[in-house]
Amino acid sequence: MSKELIINSTTKGDRIALLQNKRLLEYHVEQRDNNFTVGDIYLGTVKKVANGLNAAFVDIGYEKDAFLHYLDLGPQVRSLLKFTDQYRSGKNAQPLDQFKPEPDIEKSGKITQLVNRSMPILVQVVKEPISTKGPRLSCELSLAGRYIVLVPFSNTVNVSKKIVSREERQRLLRLLSSIKPNNFGVIIRTVAEGKEVAELDRDLQNLLAKWNQGMELLKSAQPKDRIIGEMGRSSSILRDMLNESFDSILVDTKEVFEETRAYIKQIAPEKERILKLHSGKNKVFEQQGIEKQLKSLFGRTVSLPSGGYLIIEHTEALHVVDVNSGNKSNASTDQEITALNVNLEAVKEIARQLRLRDLGGIIVVDFIDMRKVEHKQQVYERMKQEMVDDRSKFTVLPLSKFGIMQITRQRVRPEMNIVTLETCPTCNGTGKISATILVTDSIEATLDYLITKQNEPSLTLNLHPFLYAYYTKGILSKQWKWYLKYKRWIKIVKDSSLGITDFVFMNKNDEQIRVDQN
Repeated sequence: MSKELIINSTTKGDRIALLQNKRLLEYHVEQRDNNFTVGDIYLGTVKKVANGLNAAFVDIGYEKDAFLHYLDLGPQVRSLLKFTDQYRSGKNAQPLDQFKPEPDIEKSGKITQLVNRSMPILVQVVKEPISTKGPRLSCELSLAGRYIVLVPFSNTVNVSKKIVSREERQRLLRLLSSIKPNNFGVIIRTVAEGKEVAELDRDLQNLLAKWNQGMELLKSAQPKDRIIGEMGRSSSILRDMLNESFDSILVDTKEVFEETRAYIKQIAPEKERILKLHSGKNKVFEQQGIEKQLKSLFGRTVSLPSGGYLIIEHTEALHVVDVNSGNKSNASTDQEITALNVNLEAVKEIARQLRLRDLGGIIVVDFIDMRKVEHKQQVYERMKQEMVDDRSKFTVLPLSKFGIMQITRQRVRPEMNIVTLETCPTCNGTGKISATILVTDSIEATLDYLITKQNEPSLTLNLHPFLYAYYTKGILSKQWKWYLKYKRWIKIVKDSSLGITDFVFMNKNDEQIRVDQN
C-alpha cells in the first residue's frame, strides 16, 4: 500500500491531495488568510456570559464571537487563569514547571463562577468556523508533536489505545514519566510505538520550546493576538501520517519544497529522499490525474466499479447515503449475494467519501436490503475495518432491521465541497450539465458493457463534432484502439444536434440502445 502527498500552491493558498495506490483519499484546501485553524491558541476577551447555556462567547478576532462551554474549560482552568494573569501583569511570573497549581473545578459547576465579561482568557480553537457559527473553543490547551501531545497544567501520562502491547505501554509510560517536566501532561501517540527515548525526548523538547516561545509573546500580547499557531495543513498531515507506506511527496513551488524539506528533516530525516519538486510542463494536479478524480468524486452520484452507485445528499440535520445496485451489477441467481457484494463494495467507497469530503455529524446509510443476519454483521464489521485509518473520532452502529446504518463522525473544519457542474455551452448558463471531463469515461464504460456483457454484434456511436474529432483524429485514433481491443469496428457518426456531453449508441437495426448510466 503506497501513499503519496501532492501539494499544489496557488495565489489563494495550497491544495493538498493524499493518494493511496493512486486513488484520492483526502483533499484539503489551506487558505493563506485562514487565521482560525484547529490548534491555534489565542488571547481572547469574554464578550458575553450566557447562564442558560452555561457558556461564554469570546472575541478572538473572528467576525462572530467564538463559543466556549463550561465543560470545555477543563479541570485546571483556575490554574490557567491565574497563570495568564501573572504572566501578563509581570507580578510573580514564573515558568509553568515551577508554578503552584490551583484546585480543579467541579464538572457540575457554573461558568459564572469562573469567568466574567471583559476578562482576558487563553483559549484554543478546537473547531473552525462552520457556516454561520463562529469557532468552538477550549481552555484545555494542548500542543501536538510527532510522537506525543503536550498538555500544560496537567501531570498525567496517557498512552494511545491503539498501542495494544502491555509491555510497550508500560515502557512508554516509564520513559515519558521520567523525562517530562512538572505541570505538563503527556499523551503518547500511536506512532511512538517502538521509538527510543532520544526521539521522544527531542519531540518533547521541541514542544516545550514552542510553549515557552508562546509564553514570551503572552507577556506583551494584546486581545485577539495569536499566541501559538498550529502548523500548516500539509505539515500536520506529515506529522500525523508520515510512515513507511509513504513513497512520494510532490510539491510544485520552491518555497513549499524548502519548507517541507526542513520539516521532514526535523521529524523523519530518512524520508527526505522521497520529497520531489515538480518540473513538468503540465500542472501537477493535472499530470497526476487528480483534477479528473476531483470532478468525479464530489458529485451527487458516485459510481462503484461493479456498476452500482451511491447517492449522497446533504440536509441541515444530517447526511444521507443511498446505495444502489444499478442494472449493470454482475447478474446473479442469488439476489442476497448480489446485495451483499454491492454493499461491501459500497462500504469501502463510503469510508473514503467521509474522509474526502470531511463529512461530520450524523451520517445515515441506506444499504440494499439483506435478509441474513450474518451478512448484515459482515457489512458492519467491514465498515469498522475501513474506517480504522480515519483520523477523526467516529462511531459506527450495526445495521437496523430496515438495512440502515448510522455513523457519527467528528467534524472540526468546514465540509469539503467542490462544484462539479459546469455552465452549459449550448444554453449559456440557463441549465447545468455534468462535468464534461467525465463524458469520455462514460462512453468507454458504456461501450465496454455493450460489447462484453450484452455482446452487441454491431455498434454505431453518434457524437457531437468535437467528440467526433477526439475519437477519430490521429495516426492511431481512439477508434482504432477500440478495434485492436475488441476486434470489431465501431462506426462513429458526427451529429451536430447532440450536446457536447451527449452520445447515442445504435444497434445493427439502427435502433437506439438505452443503457442506465448509473
